[in-house]
Amino acid sequence: SGDLVAFCLGASGTYFWNDVLDAESDRDHPVKSARPVASGRLSPSAARWYGSALIAVSLPVMAGTGRWEAVAVLAVYHAVTLSYSLVWKHVAVIDLAAIAAGFVLRAAGGAAAVAVPMSAWFVLVTTFGSLYVVTGKRFAELRQLGPDAPDLRATLGDYTEGFLRFVLAVAAGSAVVSYCMWAFETKQIAASDLSYYELSIIPFVIAFLRYGLALERGHGAAPEEVFGRDRVLQVLGALWVLVFGLAVYS
Repeated sequence: SGDLVAFCLGASGTYFWNDVLDAESDRDHPVKSARPVASGRLSPSAARWYGSALIAVSLPVMAGTGRWEAVAVLAVYHAVTLSYSLVWKHVAVIDLAAIAAGFVLRAAGGAAAVAVPMSAWFVLVTTFGSLYVVTGKRFAELRQLGPDAPDLRATLGDYTEGFLRFVLAVAAGSAVVSYCMWAFETKQIAASDLSYYELSIIPFVIAFLRYGLALERGHGAAPEEVFGRDRVLQVLGALWVLVFGLAVYS
């Protein structure tokens, strides 16, 4: 759909700019040094051009949905993401909030594009779920990089494992409570006698616990790798889809 294409284009554009701005520190990173700009395979000027072009094209593509609200959300997404690369990534705590906001805006953009209202509980689940994953990434980076962490990412010098564990606990607890409230409220709205909405809470909570275990085992610096390799998480995700599908269509 148009909103998906628009966000893919826009996100790709902001990533080009982020790689240009982070090129110097990325060269010292064990993994990020392989990025096109940091490795020298792509010049900074070319990356800036590609990034600007993709961002510019994403807005008229989103306009094709016929929803100005979706265009506005995408524009805010660009502003938040670019300002993160320029400023907020250097400010502890605000960097976590800025990245999490990007995920929330993606969800809001999709909802705006199809004119589907987002419930308050859904927004909270998305917000705290995103904060949980983002904080987990910082937690894993801090543990993996050790004493060199502040040199590769400035805010890691401000964080401690204890503080990040505290944020993880707050984010996970808030996400779980918000999801439970959303499930109970949605069942009442649907006026269903079945308990599928409530049952979907079980795989949701277990998935949070499983991801927390992955973080304690030293994973999570690349969240996509955790989701791509952990078979238990994948089964829990499939189970959630099944139960939620039964809730919606039964």
